[in-house]
Amino acid sequence: MKKIITFALLISFISSCSKAQFSDYFSNQTMRLDYNHVGNSTEEHFAFDQMVNDGEWAGSKKNLIDQLKLGKYFFEIKDSKTNTIIYSRGFSSIYGEWETTPEAKKEWGSFHESVRFPWPKENAQLILYKRNFKNGFNKVWEYKINPNHHRSFKTPIKNHYKTTDIVVNGKPENQVDIVVLGEGYTKNEMDKFRKDAKKFAEVLLNNNAFSEFKDKFSIRAVETPSPDSGLNHPHQDIHTRSALSVTYGAFDSERYALGFDNKTIRNAASAVPYEYTAILMNDSIYGGGGIYNLYITAAVDNAFQEYLFVHEFGHHFADLADEYYTSSTAYEADAKQLEPWELNVTANADPKTIKWKDILSPNTPVPTPWDKKEYDKHSIATQKKRVEMRKAKTNEKIMEEFFIKKRDWDNNLLSNMEYSDKVGAFEGAQYKSKGLYRSAANCIMFTRHNMFCPACKRAIRLIIEQNTK
Repeated sequence: MKKIITFALLISFISSCSKAQFSDYFSNQTMRLDYNHVGNSTEEHFAFDQMVNDGEWAGSKKNLIDQLKLGKYFFEIKDSKTNTIIYSRGFSSIYGEWETTPEAKKEWGSFHESVRFPWPKENAQLILYKRNFKNGFNKVWEYKINPNHHRSFKTPIKNHYKTTDIVVNGKPENQVDIVVLGEGYTKNEMDKFRKDAKKFAEVLLNNNAFSEFKDKFSIRAVETPSPDSGLNHPHQDIHTRSALSVTYGAFDSERYALGFDNKTIRNAASAVPYEYTAILMNDSIYGGGGIYNLYITAAVDNAFQEYLFVHEFGHHFADLADEYYTSSTAYEADAKQLEPWELNVTANADPKTIKWKDILSPNTPVPTPWDKKEYDKHSIATQKKRVEMRKAKTNEKIMEEFFIKKRDWDNNLLSNMEYSDKVGAFEGAQYKSKGLYRSAANCIMFTRHNMFCPACKRAIRLIIEQNTK
């Protein structure tokens, strides 16, 4: 069983690196191990599919061992001869979210997934762990990796996609490498896709959590033309197929957009060096999604495109939790309140031991008073009205105006309180009104605000350093 690294101990991680030497165990190629993940709310199973060469290794060759241990799942690669852990990473998955939905109590689900790591020179062992209720990890699958397996595609995929370098600041091994894919863009809309990809890069790299690290990022775009413009919207009676099969309505949540065709998405992404994936949706209806170490989706023609780009990337890049709690979700949380593993929310409001105790503002009470009653009353009424408008299939422009008014109201209230600019412990986070806390009154993970809170900023910095040092 592995222990979660406390927030204070994470600071010492910055100077740490893997004991395993890259060249001792790996060639400079990327192994993508595909498998099928099948189960329901009470059991799950894994089955090997194939091993694919995803091109030259784009990740760090120094920080091979993941000390952060974020995500619902975690995998290790061990050298078979010495039993040495030579690579590890945390991640989350569509399955990991789906199993918490009501559907999983009634039906079985099957999801195709991948883990990526440097190509082992010799036989190795993949060990997959799942986070348990005590916030440790239990082994759920083990697979013997034979690089010469008859279902091992050792030759890199030949790139047949058109690609564009948006921002390239150095060698992939020293950079955070992001691939931008387009969904719902026709062949005649590729100019628009490239403009949208540049907009995504500009918005992300000028955000308050990323701007000081601009030179640590490289962003490349891959064109994936669709037969029709726009995406599938089952709740809006709009039905279409697109290049990557991304669809709104994931888990029967109207605005949640996911792509379930993992192989197609992965094959397209591998046209360029990448560690993180942004799927831009050529659509005007508000929506998107973000899963840690999988991808983000975000609508590009909505008034909140910039918010979607950055908010969803926060989930994908640093495993940031949603800090809002008045919006309905499809997930069913466990009744027990445990300390979340995410670095931006906590169940511990003790100022002596809270995970961001070293950045608490002096003379700020913890828990921190805020105008929660007034906020809750307004937000609950807004959510009720939103549901009614969506059911009535209200025009998207009217919906945007509705959301803009809500954003302006939120910003006005949350920026004019006694402790608005302080780091404390503000109750209400991660879908729960009571018992969970966030570090600031407002944050892009809480409302449609445009900046990250201090706890989120530090989590993002730690991920950047893990990828670039």
